[in-house]
Amino acid sequence: MEAMKLIVSIVERGQGKTLQKFYQKRRIPLHLQCAGRGTATSEIMDILGLGSSEKDVLLSWAAASAARALLSQLDSELRETVKASGIVFAMPLSGLNSLVASLACYQAENLKKETRGDKEVERTENSVILISCSRGCTDEIMATAKAQGARGGTVIKARLAGPEDLEQAYDMELQEERELLAIVVPTELRGPIMETVNTQHGLRSRAQGILCSLPIEEIVRL
Repeated sequence: MEAMKLIVSIVERGQGKTLQKFYQKRRIPLHLQCAGRGTATSEIMDILGLGSSEKDVLLSWAAASAARALLSQLDSELRETVKASGIVFAMPLSGLNSLVASLACYQAENLKKETRGDKEVERTENSVILISCSRGCTDEIMATAKAQGARGGTVIKARLAGPEDLEQAYDMELQEERELLAIVVPTELRGPIMETVNTQHGLRSRAQGILCSLPIEEIVRL
């Protein structure tokens, strides 16, 4: 069975459904859509002509070959066809439900019969940093990350589940209402950003930040 990938698409609000239909035509069968927002202010977005800061975050599961084909097309002939603006990147998965993986592989085999010769998308040295923090703290965390070289991020509302063990271990009370901040950065900036954010906004701070990072294999900017 093929390796599996998670495709993450962050686009302007209302464009997630368009991408979902576009992906399904290219044999990417299963998606989860979330609501998010960009970290730039509305004034900056207007100045730069980037539209609304409200975002759709689309998570799509695919076989590796189908993910490569999709990003290759997005990076070349379909760049002007897709009516969406944002960023799309693929990350490796170490596990996935067998039924979902089987469907993804089946669709990928059908795609191989339909298409030929997609160019390889260049491998990137990027990572996505995920920071879970108390609601209302993302702006200050983003400011800290930008001081270390980050350019921007996307915020998704979230809720902390099962914090009891962590609270007991470190004698603290954690806020359950959270925000998840996702920041895509060059891998060489990952360490300094995470170290600084953890120092200033870690679990013992008002933000109560929890951090992790994941590797990005391919990336396309729409």
